[in-house]
Amino acid sequence: MEGVTIIALMRESLGDDVGHVLVRKHTIYSCVVGSRAFGLATDASDTDRRGVFVAPTPLFWRFDKPPTHVTGPADEQFSWELERFCVLALRGNPNLLECLHSPLVEHADATGAELLDLRGAFLSRRVEGTFRGYADQQLGRLEGDIRNHGAPRWKHAMHLLRLLISCRDLLRTGRLTIDVGEQRAPLLAVKRGERTWEEVRAWMRTLHEETDAAAARTPLPPEPDRLRVEDFLVRVRRHSAAPAPASAPALDPASAPALQPVPHPAQRF
Repeated sequence: MEGVTIIALMRESLGDDVGHVLVRKHTIYSCVVGSRAFGLATDASDTDRRGVFVAPTPLFWRFDKPPTHVTGPADEQFSWELERFCVLALRGNPNLLECLHSPLVEHADATGAELLDLRGAFLSRRVEGTFRGYADQQLGRLEGDIRNHGAPRWKHAMHLLRLLISCRDLLRTGRLTIDVGEQRAPLLAVKRGERTWEEVRAWMRTLHEETDAAAARTPLPPEPDRLRVEDFLVRVRRHSAAPAPASAPALDPASAPALQPVPHPAQRF
């Protein structure tokens, strides 16, 4: 009955607005993404925040599982539960990889810091397909805008180019760099509509050719390190499930002991 009691107490403490409470109380990592992280912000730019929270393990013992993602509670804020975040990042999802490599980290507790240390484990040659796939989708929308309205949405054209630059450089170096650096001025010129669509398309073609060359000799591994990420996830779940001593003082995340590795299921037999 102890497990039932834990679940009942957690349901009572979380209330109806489970997602927002999880974000407020159980976020392990949060950062700023978008134009401010890319080095493309202007005075009119929003501040987009992304984060990762860990739903307490007993919540998974219920029929109604905790949310995999939460919008809010603040404006322009979006968060993923840790497992969902890891699954999407292992697939090479550009949005999650950029979140994990943002230069504007606002919060990272001990678990969040370990997640950041795992950044390299999520990177693989899969990024060529995922980054280019997102770029192709955006190109289709831009061409639809031209057919229907006579002009593309230049801000979206800028971000398409930025994504292709990021993909090329990631394949070249094996490192994901978010800030566009010296490309800020030419990219903002595209956003302001100071380049023709023909010039933008020519830039895209050049980036695709450079990406082809980078992919042929990339230092990235064929696949991400799934076992390393899974080991981290299992340790976090076990740590969350372990009941804390009733008389124990609150633990400072900065002084928390490192989580101990556990054998992968395949290694137990």
